[in-house]
Amino acid sequence: MKTYKSREEVPETEKWDLNDIYVSLEEWERDYQKIEKNVAELQTFDGKINDGKTLYNFLHKEELVETLFKNVFVYAKLSGDLDTRETLPQSLLEKASQLGVKLNSATSFFTPFLLGLEKSTLDKYIEEDSRLDYFKDDLYDAYRYKKHVLSKEKEELLSQLGESLSSPSRTFGMINNADIKFGEVTDDDGNKVELTRGMYSKLMEEDDRSKREEAYNAYYKPYVQLKNSIASTLSAAIKNNVTLSKVRSYPSALEKSLFANKVPKEVYENLIQTTKDNLQSMYRYTELRKKTLGVNELRQYDLAVPLVNGVKEDISFDDAYQMMLDALSPLGSDYINVLQEMKSERYIDVRETPGKSSGAYNLGLYGIHPFVLLNHQDDLNSLFTLAHEMGHAMHSHYSNTHQPQITAGYTIFVAEVASTVNEVLLINFLLKNAKNEEYRKYLLNHFIDQFKGTFFTQVMFAEFEKKTHERAEKQESLNAESFSELYEALFQEYNGDSLVLEEQTKYGWARIPHFYRPFYVYQYATGFAAAIAIANKILNGDEEVLANYQEFLKSGSSDYPIELLKKTGVDLTSPEPIEDALSLFAELVDEFSKL
Repeated sequence: MKTYKSREEVPETEKWDLNDIYVSLEEWERDYQKIEKNVAELQTFDGKINDGKTLYNFLHKEELVETLFKNVFVYAKLSGDLDTRETLPQSLLEKASQLGVKLNSATSFFTPFLLGLEKSTLDKYIEEDSRLDYFKDDLYDAYRYKKHVLSKEKEELLSQLGESLSSPSRTFGMINNADIKFGEVTDDDGNKVELTRGMYSKLMEEDDRSKREEAYNAYYKPYVQLKNSIASTLSAAIKNNVTLSKVRSYPSALEKSLFANKVPKEVYENLIQTTKDNLQSMYRYTELRKKTLGVNELRQYDLAVPLVNGVKEDISFDDAYQMMLDALSPLGSDYINVLQEMKSERYIDVRETPGKSSGAYNLGLYGIHPFVLLNHQDDLNSLFTLAHEMGHAMHSHYSNTHQPQITAGYTIFVAEVASTVNEVLLINFLLKNAKNEEYRKYLLNHFIDQFKGTFFTQVMFAEFEKKTHERAEKQESLNAESFSELYEALFQEYNGDSLVLEEQTKYGWARIPHFYRPFYVYQYATGFAAAIAIANKILNGDEEVLANYQEFLKSGSSDYPIELLKKTGVDLTSPEPIEDALSLFAELVDEFSKL
């Protein structure tokens, strides 16, 4: 695999083209100043909306300004992510972020105003100006929140407390990203070096068990040392969420989080219960891992090492792209043609270079196109990451092309479906074309571990969140000891008795940033289950499901996520999709065991 010492070494064809947003900084600056001027104009509507025409003028101007703002913000972010050490793009991003605060402040009057209107008054405004039909669904949807919105004075007070209420999350972010220093590990030359997060995930796949153990101890060391400080931030975040739920008259913190997407709490509870009723195959896999590794006691640092050795292969970016196209051909020729265009038109930034933002993501820009950031490593993981992110990009492309701007965006609840359908189609293609039994075993092991991380681990996290919030609602204590006792019990329950827990295991809660975004992670598991159901039907030649899935990709947020998925034949209010996903996991473990 070629490594690049600078961005200049990367071929132009493997770099995205930001000229599609702005061809010059002057153009960016012009839009920035235009937004500043319009933000001031938006503020003048406060207290002046008293007929249909004025209401339309405000909403229309707000949408135009938000479109421009997204272009300005995304351009700054994409530029900055190419080299986080460069000061100019970082200053553009800071400037854009401050502008975003001004825009939010200028329009913050609108929701309390709208919910203060009688519905009959809103009906009258909509009758007065037919152009309001475009905004009608959103305006009426806001009324769902009516009993959860406070008086104007109290809402203003809460908005002023916004920064304080988000303080636990920011504090954890600073501890986790800026302050934490991991312990030392031994490099290949026998020297002691400080562990980094990137090194940790690689070392966890090392064949040498002593290296894995050393990395594990070094990684957990700061979290154990800071357990009380982190427990304090997590406890505050949970209590803030519970308090806000009560202030806004929601039955529980869980129901407050599910309200926006109209997800019944039974979906959340059913996910946890159905998974817990089907943990036997997970226990079998843990036992199989112990047996395959030939260890007397399976430890937490043994859970990520591949069980099949010597079959890793280099997959160049061009080869990976072609393999993905072949694997996704069941989705139809239009899907494949657009994917080919995304590569040739330079929507993707492919290579890891010094200073480039880590990881991978897709950012869809309405009226322009999606932009995909990768750090491609020419390996199997990178192939799966490519298929995953291009799934998001295609979802953005279809929704932006077929929906008006107001409904083009989509929620996290459905986002993970589009990416995971691609991964399921890819693993099926690779298994079908595996050149020998060892490689097939390697692929099965990869998919089982991915399944475990995306499904079982996220359900365990979801149960931890549910129980900690319930404790706060009963005013029970939340501290390092209570978090650790709960986390340890859940970790054992989800992994089985074949796993011998380390002393550090129980502090796993201290390293999870998702816990500061309450009741979010369950969507990875529901999305994964829904994707498996859809992909399997497409692979079985179900033309109706294929057509419905193609429509789903074009749907944006034109309906609530549960309803959008029902149109593809997946009903997450029933246990069936979760049970089907768990049956597939059991089959994968069976086959891997036999091989």
